[in-house]
Amino acid sequence: MTEEIAEGNLIAQTENFLTQTVLKSWKDSIKALHTCDDVIDLAEKLQVVKKCIDSVATKSSTDPDVFGWPVAQYGGPTQSPGGSFLWNGISTGARPRNCSSDWWYDDVSCLSLPLYKKVISAMEYRGVNQDIIVGSLNHYAKRRLPGLNRRKSISDVSNCLSVSTLTAMPSEEEQRYLLEEIDRLLPFQRGVTSCKLLFGLLRTAIFLKASSSCMSNLERRIGLQLDKATLEDLLITNMSESIEMLYDVDCVHRILDHFLAMDQETGGASPGIGEDGHLLASPSLLPITMVAKLIDGYLAEVAPDANLKLPKFRSLAAAIPDYARPIDDGLYRAVDIYLKAHPHLSESEKEELCRVMDCQKLSLEACTHAAQNERLPLRVIVQVLFFEQLQLRSSIAECLMISENLEGGSRQLGMPTSSEQHRGGGGWPLAARENQALREGMDGMKQRVAELEKECSTMREEIARLGRSRSTGKSRLFSLGAKPQICSTAKDAAPAKAATSSDDDKLAVVKADATPRLKLSRHKKNLSIEA
Repeated sequence: MTEEIAEGNLIAQTENFLTQTVLKSWKDSIKALHTCDDVIDLAEKLQVVKKCIDSVATKSSTDPDVFGWPVAQYGGPTQSPGGSFLWNGISTGARPRNCSSDWWYDDVSCLSLPLYKKVISAMEYRGVNQDIIVGSLNHYAKRRLPGLNRRKSISDVSNCLSVSTLTAMPSEEEQRYLLEEIDRLLPFQRGVTSCKLLFGLLRTAIFLKASSSCMSNLERRIGLQLDKATLEDLLITNMSESIEMLYDVDCVHRILDHFLAMDQETGGASPGIGEDGHLLASPSLLPITMVAKLIDGYLAEVAPDANLKLPKFRSLAAAIPDYARPIDDGLYRAVDIYLKAHPHLSESEKEELCRVMDCQKLSLEACTHAAQNERLPLRVIVQVLFFEQLQLRSSIAECLMISENLEGGSRQLGMPTSSEQHRGGGGWPLAARENQALREGMDGMKQRVAELEKECSTMREEIARLGRSRSTGKSRLFSLGAKPQICSTAKDAAPAKAATSSDDDKLAVVKADATPRLKLSRHKKNLSIEA
């Protein structure tokens, strides 16, 4: 069989056939590599596995459109220099179909895990794009792990069934080993692996009870790009037998901690404050703002769970920094749903839960809803009414300032007054009429505001008188030394102090007869509409 006896023996012919025929064909290289599983030790000793892997890695890292394969290897028609098909040397005018970068996924997925790992390592050594390698790992995992196929389309499921007929279904131990190996092969970079694949692997790891290091790595990978996840991705079913919650809130909390740690390491910090007291916008705040909105939606989704304890809910809500929420409407919605699903909470527990909100960051619609929400503690309702009044006053002041600026600008431009127009002076009659109508409207608004303030003071005195007569039944609401500090910050110490000094009046407003309160709310709505 060797060349020592004569030339053209079996070993030389085999090596020549392997080099000239098998290794030049993609299909034959895959077949040869697949048959090496039965004699893997001997094949590695004879360098057959190495030669086949090098051939497969080289062909997969090369654009097939450049050399015309794999079309040419199946005896297909040749191509003209212009790219059209040739039939007997005559151009047909048809254009060849360009092969995508994933054309080799199906062929490589039939290999065993040890051979597949060697192919992937050879591709990484040759500098294949990480996105292409991750796509191959995704395809291979979906072929071998049935847990990743629960959201597949009908065509994908039929493909998996056709493959399962060729190979036996792996056991749970084999699936667990495969999952841990895929976790090691995935690149640890942000944005390379999709969140959908990572969440699918994490759910499968939880179901298969994979190692803690594997699940920790998957949670960290997800945390690096949590801003690209969706609410459906976060709804991970709880598999623990000791905890009866529907969703795994602890897992989401750990993922959020990984994201916050990554955000701080990459230079994410709290935004600056401008001269007007508002937060300065920054492009780096966009990811954490999206995560805050995502977590608020997740809290609203898991809030109806009766087994969700208050410390878990509150700790997840408080994990988001204050500057990440420009508005607290989503958090207020989640808190309201939780209060509705847990009516057994005491007054102190409700106040503790509401401390995660900032009443100053509620919109006018949310303030209107919160002022009439009977599930909220009375202290929160009082502060919501206080900040709602501040918002109305600030909006009215802005409208008045705009009108004064417009009026001053018209005077600087030399617009004629109504008396000058009556005397026949020229100018801009249409603009003058509009300015006059605006002044009349603002005068009417000022008068309405004065009437409303006068009526509010009258109602406050009357309600305070009624409240003092009922003070014996309401003394349990506030102790003598209590100070309402819920939803207040350090910069609002002065408004909070003012609110404390008039607690009796505000409590009387909240608990008084409903008819004056509805009348006041209607005045506020009319005033906001006119403003």
